[in-house]
Amino acid sequence: MEILYILGTVLLIILFFGAVQSRYEKFIFYHRKKGFAQHEAYYRTIISQNIPYFNRLSSDEQHKMLFRTYLFRRSKKFHYVGIDKREDMPILISAVATQLTLGLQKFSLNYFHDIYVLQHDYHYGYYSLPFMGHVDSTGIYLSWDDFLHGLHNAQDNSNVGLHEMAHALAYVNFITRTEEDKIFKKEFKNFSKVARPVFQEMQKGRKTLLGDYAATNYHEFWAVSVETFFESPMRMLNELPDLYNAMVKVLNQDPNSVIMGQYYNKYLA
Repeated sequence: MEILYILGTVLLIILFFGAVQSRYEKFIFYHRKKGFAQHEAYYRTIISQNIPYFNRLSSDEQHKMLFRTYLFRRSKKFHYVGIDKREDMPILISAVATQLTLGLQKFSLNYFHDIYVLQHDYHYGYYSLPFMGHVDSTGIYLSWDDFLHGLHNAQDNSNVGLHEMAHALAYVNFITRTEEDKIFKKEFKNFSKVARPVFQEMQKGRKTLLGDYAATNYHEFWAVSVETFFESPMRMLNELPDLYNAMVKVLNQDPNSVIMGQYYNKYLA
């Protein structure tokens, strides 16, 4: 009887603290929503002027992207190295991260607390060529000049923001395993079944839409595939259909559907 009493007491304590935690989480979420409402119009203005993908989304998806951008920005500390801070910098960087993970449940890239913004490309480690961005255990690093170039040249398959966030997404799922998304991890195995043969053929000299840099290593192949997926979705679907469809599943979103939805809604209007 004494054991049953103890077990019953423990169960009541667990249920009590579980209820308290649930109320606390609802309280935090409510206040975050309330705080977001005050900033939504400002976020919308900045993001709509700089990220074409956002403007193609449905109103519900736009709202989702804006709220996630707000949460992502609040969860990071932005450092400005050799560059003056501008209010749009953390918003746009957060929005690009959110664009990548819009179809996933886990989107905060929670291992990374620090994002470093530099003015120009820079040298890193023992590499001779300058970097536009990189990801390592200390944080996410981005050249602002190159970041903006990627945003404002939406069809050259070069977007350093998407590229580095793709590395960060793989990092939290496979290296630190601090924010594992079930959809992403499950579908990445299927993605690799399609992607590995393409990557191996490129290493042997095959030329594709992805460009030579994608053949550097499999990590870069993944990041370049992300850039191309968002910047040239129709061409990628035509030239690398299996790879494109694998990307749709691993990221749980389809840029071509977004584009066609925009044209369809415009036609109806």
